[in-house]
Amino acid sequence: MERRFVSIEKGLGPQGRIAVVRFDRGDNINALSQQAMRELRDVPRDFEDDLETSVVILTGSAKAFSAGFDLKDPEAWQGKPLPIGERIHRQRLGPRLCKAWQDMDQVTIAAIEGHCIGGGAALVVALDFRFCGRSAHFRIPEVELGMNMSWGSIPRMLALMGPARTKQAVILASDRIGAAEALEWRLVEKVVEDGQALAAALAFAERIACQPPIPLRMTKLSVNRLAHALDDLAAHMDADQNVLTGLTEDYKEGTSAFREKRKPRFKGR
Repeated sequence: MERRFVSIEKGLGPQGRIAVVRFDRGDNINALSQQAMRELRDVPRDFEDDLETSVVILTGSAKAFSAGFDLKDPEAWQGKPLPIGERIHRQRLGPRLCKAWQDMDQVTIAAIEGHCIGGGAALVVALDFRFCGRSAHFRIPEVELGMNMSWGSIPRMLALMGPARTKQAVILASDRIGAAEALEWRLVEKVVEDGQALAAALAFAERIACQPPIPLRMTKLSVNRLAHALDDLAAHMDADQNVLTGLTEDYKEGTSAFREKRKPRFKGR
């Protein structure tokens, strides 16, 4: 598949063991269209047989990591209701994208500038480490749009932040989580000056890349298997719940309010 929004640079750092993946739609919004999601989903395949790369850094543009799911993507909105089976199939693209990044053999680091919203946040919590600029912020808007937070992200957020902070981040959908707050909540590992997230991630990656590759991969696999051993107990329901909430009146109200830039009025049906 031709990549329009994602580029990969390999062979960086000590012994060429670092790679940088850039997701940039050139609009400082970086919304996750269906095309963008497919491109990001396929990136881990480029590293499946790569024994030379030890660390992969994922970054967005200089002003935005991602605004989340693209509600204006014409491919996502066909203008007519889709059969339930096709809806579920489409909803599995996001979870498969995040799972592909989580399962990479290489250590992964997110370098975040600007906003990281919805699906963007779901993607970065699937990575091993997160560095962000001081003005970066996170937001999980799905509930306010009348849908569940999906893509397998709740178990990952739970592992990072604990149950109370995860509930707060997801339920209070309008609240921005600033960089300092994200650090306090353990959503990110390091906050740096604006514009320096990638440089800080590269410096950290160089330290990792100097370690012996075989035990490095073994250690990541062991930690991930233990940390995410129970994830499937909840994550398997994501796509079904997303389709179910997408059939509600509240979902129509939430997405309409977003497009019309007004507060939604939910009725619980």
